[in-house]
Amino acid sequence: MAVPTYEDANLVVQLSQWGTALGLNEAIASVFEDDFDPEIADALNDTPVRTLLTFFETIGTLVKNDVLNRGLIRDWLWVEGVWARVGPAALTAREHFKEPRLYENFEALAKG
Repeated sequence: MAVPTYEDANLVVQLSQWGTALGLNEAIASVFEDDFDPEIADALNDTPVRTLLTFFETIGTLVKNDVLNRGLIRDWLWVEGVWARVGPAALTAREHFKEPRLYENFEALAKG
């Protein structure tokens, strides 16, 4: 396993800042509310879901392309937990648009 670099750490700080600008904290709080139902969440019309899908797909893409250390990301973020909440919306959107690549990097990061 590759050792995270200071470059990775710098990118994590930048991603954290971008997440704050996106409203990531509010989005996380929303999808972890007791009344949030992952099975009816909508990737297009539910802003918190869309925010999380966008953020985590970006991170997944960076990891997939070896721009960012997988271990560092998985130590920083609970990727599997977020995917469990918004993944069903991603899969529904993927099916609706008949686009198998939609959110594939987020899903791959969540699965391992």
